[in-house]
Amino acid sequence: METFYSHGKLLISSEYAVLDGAQALALPTKFGQTLNVESISGAIIHWKSISSTGKTWFETQFSVDTKLKISCNNNSEIALRLLQVLKTLQLLNPTLFKTNQGFNFTSTLEFPVNWGLGSSSTLINNLSQWAKVDAFKLLDLTFGGSGYDIACAQNNTAILYQLSAGIPLISPVSFVPVFSRSLFFIHRNQKQNSRDGIAAYKESTKHKIVDYNKLNSLTLKLLNCHDLETFKNYIGTHEEYIGSLLQQQPLKEALFSDYDGAIKSLGAWGGDFFLATGNSNSINYFKTKGYTTIIPFSEMIL
Repeated sequence: METFYSHGKLLISSEYAVLDGAQALALPTKFGQTLNVESISGAIIHWKSISSTGKTWFETQFSVDTKLKISCNNNSEIALRLLQVLKTLQLLNPTLFKTNQGFNFTSTLEFPVNWGLGSSSTLINNLSQWAKVDAFKLLDLTFGGSGYDIACAQNNTAILYQLSAGIPLISPVSFVPVFSRSLFFIHRNQKQNSRDGIAAYKESTKHKIVDYNKLNSLTLKLLNCHDLETFKNYIGTHEEYIGSLLQQQPLKEALFSDYDGAIKSLGAWGGDFFLATGNSNSINYFKTKGYTTIIPFSEMIL
């Protein structure tokens, strides 16, 4: 049996604009996904997905005929998406599947699927490791996106990530602010579909000029900041700018205007986690509003 592992991700800066070449600060998380692969006899691919609580939440089988064509009788959205990924793996590595050889795949998440930490990207990276193909190519041909999540899956430290003519530029960096005890990640109690968020960004910015220099500068300022109050100001500036691009209110302005600390949306606006500054007492503010998944920086980030 072979075992593969990939880290989850959080995008701290340049959300959406990273698609078009803005430099972003991204953080791999302590939560990830494991893939176990076992070779078996017979032309069957058996797939099992296990949740963070240890329960099997998805299971199906694929068939491989004598011409190595992969098929599935399960027409659910998840099964069809997996079928697409397997066929793409075969396209990238034509020697991957052989006659009368099958596999048992068991994929296990370390975080709830609705957390938005990268259930798809960690899966793509794990499968790419197994198939010995380029994970960025596999992502591009299946789910799409900037690829920062694949870079997080492959790295053990914070990264600066940027696309240059479609080529990922990845720079490992250190991001453990002296005020990290004042940083918390809070779940919105809802998941945002990244593809929907990207589509909305593309639509809202097609007649706008995005100031990449501004975003690149803010990314470096957030990375190198050593003072909490200054960091909060940078967060506010970043939120206001992305909000103006999306024609949406920043999260704090929309939902938490009476909160004393700073609040920043992460990744796709409208769901998943957001970043909040504060202390254990001030964070109780969110609990009173029904946001119970609150994770300190040290428990979330590698």
